[in-house]
Amino acid sequence: MEYREEHRALDSAIFALQEQSGGDALQLARLKKRKLVLRDQIKWIEDRLMPDIIA
Repeated sequence: MEYREEHRALDSAIFALQEQSGGDALQLARLKKRKLVLRDQIKWIEDRLMPDIIA
């Protein structure tokens, strides 16, 4: 899934930016926010593909 790949790429980018001394805090915050948005989109799509079934 394309969103999962982007989510993993953001994870790597966030890690790399955190490892840099004096990393850009604003850029880091933007990457983290984008990662959270992607996580929510992935969850929403998964919920639509596999709805809860009450037995």
